[in-house]
Amino acid sequence: MMYMGTPRDYEFYVAVRVMMRSLARVGADADRVLIASADVPREWVRAMSEEDGMRVVIVENLKNPYENNLGGINRRFKLTLNKLYAWTLIDYERVVMIDSDNIFLQNTDELFQCGQFCAVFINPCYFHTGLFVLQPSMDVFKGMLHDLEIGRDNSDGADQGFLVGCYPDLLDKPMFHPPENGTKLNGTYRLPLGYQMDASYYYLKLHWHVPCGPNSVITFPSAPWFKPWYWWSWPVLPLGLSWHKQRWDDLGYAAEMPVLLMEVLMYTVIIAITRLAKPGMTKLCYNRRSEKQSALVQWLIKLTAIVAIVAAYTIPFFVIPRTIHPIMGWSIYLFGALALSILVINVFLLPPLAVLTTWIGVVGMLFVMAFPWYNDGVVRVLAIFGYAFCSAPFLWASIVKMMDSLQTMLERDPFFPRLGEPSQETEFSKLY
Repeated sequence: MMYMGTPRDYEFYVAVRVMMRSLARVGADADRVLIASADVPREWVRAMSEEDGMRVVIVENLKNPYENNLGGINRRFKLTLNKLYAWTLIDYERVVMIDSDNIFLQNTDELFQCGQFCAVFINPCYFHTGLFVLQPSMDVFKGMLHDLEIGRDNSDGADQGFLVGCYPDLLDKPMFHPPENGTKLNGTYRLPLGYQMDASYYYLKLHWHVPCGPNSVITFPSAPWFKPWYWWSWPVLPLGLSWHKQRWDDLGYAAEMPVLLMEVLMYTVIIAITRLAKPGMTKLCYNRRSEKQSALVQWLIKLTAIVAIVAAYTIPFFVIPRTIHPIMGWSIYLFGALALSILVINVFLLPPLAVLTTWIGVVGMLFVMAFPWYNDGVVRVLAIFGYAFCSAPFLWASIVKMMDSLQTMLERDPFFPRLGEPSQETEFSKLY
């Protein structure tokens, strides 16, 4: 399913393409169907249809009667009820409905042998709608539309809460085991956990250990900013690299490369101009007649320096294409932070090592997180906390050093002539 209207439409477009191609990679013997809302861009529909081999079904958005109950960030779920259109695909005996934040590790065609409705419980009380099996039926679909009209209870205002209300007794149903003769089952079943392995489990052991089912599908039901397709997801979350490997093999990164090249050029120009022009705060001036005004100006200059340092480390993060490969993303981020830090060093005449301590710390943290030989996730977390604990004194010392350097610079008379007063023209100043 794909719909528009969120800040992350393009990310989900890429995610859908990678996930659907992963099905082709594992040899899924089934049509790959996309339920797309009518406002999905035509170019995206064409690419998914012609290049990815999907069958695209265009639908109108279903009105969500629970929209007012969705608060804050959860408003991105207001159109997830479009998932109910899966019941209208009556050309098929069975449909496996899947979210875009899944990675298929092996063929799961046996799911088409399940019954009228089957889903996985990754939560002890509620099944997960990131993957479920259904038997299409217009009668069931019309019944669901009626439930929407009368306002059936919905625990979360989205598709999962609604479907849990439609199948409240699924927890008591038998576990699905595919018949060896290939026949299709009737009724409702629980799917083994291996069909929706929460990525959070992986981070505890750094390997899969799900004994109650085939380790077939990884799902990422985590916070929205830690989906596997974001470049910063690795090495923060190790599985992000697995997703990007699939994208690299299937789609590549041609769409993002022009932006990356422009950013590299821009940061290179910044470094070159900074080193040649050497801009500085020495050209600023303030009035020392009023001690209160002098203290205020000094405070403002210090605040400006702090904001500039923070901006040097944050601006590159937000201008990188979000779905670029993590290695390219982190490389551009570090290069951009280095370029802007050099600019700050020259503008405020700060000690280079103090400003770049954070940059060095980020590089070290990436190496600690990406270290591939941890025994389990707990050891990895302890190593990260240990590194952060050991780095904190150096970071604090760098902040103190920068503040001292700023104070020293502000107290130099030759660099800050008094506003409104003629400066003393020494031979040195005339020569300068």
